[in-house]
Amino acid sequence: MKYYLVAGEASGDLHGANLMKALKALDPQAAFRFFGGDLMQAEGGTLVKHYADMAFMGFVEVIANLQTILKNMKSCKQDISAYQPDVLILIDFPGFNLKIAEYAKAQGLLVCYYISPKVWAWNQKRVLKIKRIVDHLFCILPFEVAFYKEWGMKVDYVGNPLLDAVSAFNPDPDFLQKNNLTEKKIIALLPGSRKQEISRLLPDMIEASINFSEYQFVIAGAPAFQANYYAPYLNGAEIPIVFNATYDLLNQAHAAIVASGTATLETALFNVPQVVVYKGGKLTIAIARVLVKLKFISLVNLIMDKAVVKELIQEECTANKISEELNLIVNNAAYRQTMLDNYDELDVRMGQPGASAKTAGLIVKFTQEAKKQSKIGTL
Repeated sequence: MKYYLVAGEASGDLHGANLMKALKALDPQAAFRFFGGDLMQAEGGTLVKHYADMAFMGFVEVIANLQTILKNMKSCKQDISAYQPDVLILIDFPGFNLKIAEYAKAQGLLVCYYISPKVWAWNQKRVLKIKRIVDHLFCILPFEVAFYKEWGMKVDYVGNPLLDAVSAFNPDPDFLQKNNLTEKKIIALLPGSRKQEISRLLPDMIEASINFSEYQFVIAGAPAFQANYYAPYLNGAEIPIVFNATYDLLNQAHAAIVASGTATLETALFNVPQVVVYKGGKLTIAIARVLVKLKFISLVNLIMDKAVVKELIQEECTANKISEELNLIVNNAAYRQTMLDNYDELDVRMGQPGASAKTAGLIVKFTQEAKKQSKIGTL
């Protein structure tokens, strides 16, 4: 069967690649065309657009890049129509993908949405639109099933695909040597995968590192960038950057400073105590504080529904605040242990690996059913 996938950021590329692998196991004739990244490309098929040209973060940033976004949407719609897939699989990235879903549904295509849009965070009435334009919705957070049920929408809970990625990880025994790292304990810096995140967060991370000379700080480089992109934000500090080895870095890390996003959950799954940071444009944050009705922003705290990890947001995201929290994590044994104990409870709530295989099985099943119905309809 022919599959068209749309992923617009690094996490979507990871989950898309694992899903493609699972689809190939069930459908040896699977053909793929997609918007995505390097990991999806490694699974085969045709990469139409790389997510590095698509990811814009924040209300203001989206408006500033609206022309590019609209151009990408038009290109995506045209390519989907030309390819005529048996199923369209949209992965997270709701600002873009819900528009694509609306178009595809109008064209009579089967629309599957993997990793539900976070409509529970703001403007919950968007569920009504999702019910109209998405045929099958696959959720990865436990509380989402009850949320959608309140709106009269049946969804499939498939578990979290990060569990698949983490369970499939094989540590590189030569990681330290390959990257010229010493035997000092590592504090991992994960400043995000977008330009706006890196430019706003990395300078504070670097400044905070000055207070911890007994540790070595290591940056997890985003796959869309090269080392020279990070240089202006290091302020002369000689801090190594590793690419395509984030899990190896977390596997070795004693603590971490992490940009809010998927990486916060990955860090917790590797049992690394962390401080979560986030800083957006002033107008973007002002709008978000009016519209978004959440107690927390990190996935760890959202899933646990309590403050497991410290979140330093906007004006609280300073080098001093980061240093204070990091000091607690590495020097206060009781504080550190409490976080690790909460991680154990998080592991239980997350369940077992298998999200990619389960989602792939449902997509193949629903697509085959839709094809049968289509044939019956033409008789």
